[in-house]
Amino acid sequence: MPNNTGVKSNRERYAERLKTKYPDREFADDEALFGQINDDYDGYDKELSGYKEREKALSDLFASNPRSAAFLTDWRKGEDPIVGMVRKFGDDFKAALEDPEKQEALAAANKEYAERIAKENEFEEQYQQNIAETLATLETVQQEDGISDDEIDQAMEFLIGIMRDGLLGKFTRESVQMAIKAIKHDSDVEAAGHEGEVKGRNSRIEERLRKGSKGDGTADLAGKNGGGNAGSRQMPDLGAIGRYDGTQNIWERGGEKRKAINR
Repeated sequence: MPNNTGVKSNRERYAERLKTKYPDREFADDEALFGQINDDYDGYDKELSGYKEREKALSDLFASNPRSAAFLTDWRKGEDPIVGMVRKFGDDFKAALEDPEKQEALAAANKEYAERIAKENEFEEQYQQNIAETLATLETVQQEDGISDDEIDQAMEFLIGIMRDGLLGKFTRESVQMAIKAIKHDSDVEAAGHEGEVKGRNSRIEERLRKGSKGDGTADLAGKNGGGNAGSRQMPDLGAIGRYDGTQNIWERGGEKRKAINR
């Protein structure tokens, strides 16, 4: 009989694969596991649909103009695109550049190109500045909060994953819930602190009331001969005992006469 000790099930293997891809998420039950699988398949379908659309556009272009296909193929192989344009389109390319009717369109295209390059350079400069500040922030967070390199890497992978999903129009349930928790964090902490303060104050009041209800340990002498206030409660008549004030013995107080006992 084969020994299956240590052999992982397909579910365990796939859960580990998802855990590697999403280190911040838990897949303890089937609901979480299959929910993530469904989200991934939705993302794959969108990506595949985009690939098919772009492939069709290129296919239509190549079918309509075979020289374009040859030009792009040579460009992909490393040929200079300007040389490739001249070699593939020859006089047509030169004539298009010199055509007076196309000068305005060519000027607009060149302006668009220059603006795009300038914007790309601006973005690149801004990116380099921001990434330097980000790295400094990460270093400060590590030092102040005692976070390891692995934890920082996992956090950045998670944020980059959200950015990548956002570009594809994809926001998972876990990402939305985490954002809501982050937004409500300060108010939740404040509410919890207020609740703890109220509970502490109530506990102190209850403690004082509890101690007050115990009294000081002295017996209540609110009876007939006591100094307290008996209120409306009627004490029973104890006869001679009740009339005893300490100046006479109990027999004298009760009007009784004792007979001498001869020993």
